[in-house]
Parts: sequence; C-alpha cells; structure tokens
Amino acid sequence: MSISSTTSSIRESGWREQLHQIRYQLWRNPLVLIGLLIVTFWVVVAIFAMVLSPYEPLQQNVNDRLLSPGSGDHLWGTDELGRDIFSRVMYGGRITIPAGISVIVIGSVIGILMGGIAGYAGGIWDEILMRITELFMAFPTIILAMAITAALGPDIRNAVIALVVVWWPSYARLVRGLVLEIKNNEYVDAARSVGASGTYILFRTILPNCVAPAIVLMTLDIGNAILTFAGLSFLGLGSEPTSPEWGRMVAIGIDYFDQWWMWLFPGAAIASLVMAFNFIGDGLRDIADPRLR
Repeated sequence: MSISSTTSSIRESGWREQLHQIRYQLWRNPLVLIGLLIVTFWVVVAIFAMVLSPYEPLQQNVNDRLLSPGSGDHLWGTDELGRDIFSRVMYGGRITIPAGISVIVIGSVIGILMGGIAGYAGGIWDEILMRITELFMAFPTIILAMAITAALGPDIRNAVIALVVVWWPSYARLVRGLVLEIKNNEYVDAARSVGASGTYILFRTILPNCVAPAIVLMTLDIGNAILTFAGLSFLGLGSEPTSPEWGRMVAIGIDYFDQWWMWLFPGAAIASLVMAFNFIGDGLRDIADPRLR
C-alpha cells in the first residue's frame, strides 16, 4: 500500500471518528435536536411562505379586522387592518431570520480578520486595533445600534449595518486571544522554519484552529442578533411600519393589548427561534470543548 493511500485512509478514519463523536454527543443532548428541529421548521416555513400562507401578508380587509383566532378562515386571527396574522408571521421569517444570520456572518468575518491580524502582528497594530475594538465595546449594544440606525435612517439594511458595527468586536477579542495562544505552538514554528509567509501562517495555520470556538459563539449570537433586530423594529428603527417583521408586529400588537393574538404569535416565533439557537450553541460548545464532554 502506498504512503498516499495510507494517509488518506487514516484521514478518513479520523473523520469517521469525529462524526461518530458528534452524533454521540447530539443524542446525549436532546435539546440540540429540539433546537435543530425548531430552526429547520422556521427556515422551511420562511422559504415556502408563498405556498403555505393562505393570504398575502399585506392583504387588507377592514370588514374582518381584529378577528380572534379561529374566526372564519383566519387560523390566528387578524390585526387592526384585517390582515391575516398567520400569513404575516410566516412571511416575517423571511425578514427576521436572514437579518439575524447576516449580522453574525458579516460581523464574525470582520471580527476574525481584525482579531487575527492584531494577535499575530502584535506591536503597534495590536494596540491600534484593540483600542478601536474597545471603543465600540464601551457602548451598550442596543444603545449604539439605535444611534447608528437613527443616523442612517430606519430601514432593514441600515439596521443590519448597525448591528454588524456593534457585533464584530466580541469576535475580534475572542480570536485575538486564541491567536496569541496558538502562534507560539510548535507547528507554527515549524511553518516559519520552512519559509512560510506570515499571511500563509495566519490564514492557513492559525485561524483554522480558531474556527470551532468562533462557530460556537456565532450559533449563540444568532439568537441574540434576531432578538436585537426585532427590538430595533419594535422601536420603529428596523423594518417599515407595514412590514410583516416579527418585532414590528409585536409593537403594533401592544397598541391593541386586549387582542392578545396580535402580539402573542409573533412574540412566540421570536422566543422559539432564539431558544432554539441557544440550545444548538450550548450543544456545540459541549462537543467542541473536551473539558465539557
């Protein structure tokens, strides 16, 4: 047997062992499976909302306004303009879920790059980048996001930009600490000894070893980003007033508090999705950290 085939079989067995370990940990933690099912449910609902919803989200019928759940053809009732709550919640997933995921993906990429460069370069670059990071972290997340969104104008895109601005520093701090710990390891010294460039060492040797903790933090943060985005919409700084965004629907429902279905169903959608991502994040943390297994 050749050396290459032997290496590939060892690598394949290693992947099989890792997959087996992940499956074992998932079955030991049923909350992760529950979280995956809830997230999958809402993603499928958002994708096929046009097929599954009985009404258009902006379709108004004043004659059917403020109908309680189960009245007529409206499973979850209607709002103050006669719009179907069930349909609006389904379409709302198309706004809230992509917004929350976009915030974390973009913010994590920026933070990983900033933290990686600061930790590996050190010196003046570390001082400059970390002082910028601490400047953003000095403000409460929601307050800074509100200020940025108000300055840019209330809009979904501007709300996402504002949340990206306030979210990347946590990833920069995390990755910087990991890079400082990893860059003195023997395999990094070996890469330097064979003449590897600093860019190669950072992006091909060091940062791949920072991915697992970053993914765990990303999974936990998606729920928080969804909740914060919904909070901005609740305050009128996110989606448009007519948009079927969950946070905006809760804000409208508060004005008609006696009609509980107007705020309960979109609020339950937000809560279930945030809880699901927290379940998944906790499970991934247990899998990624041998000390917690």
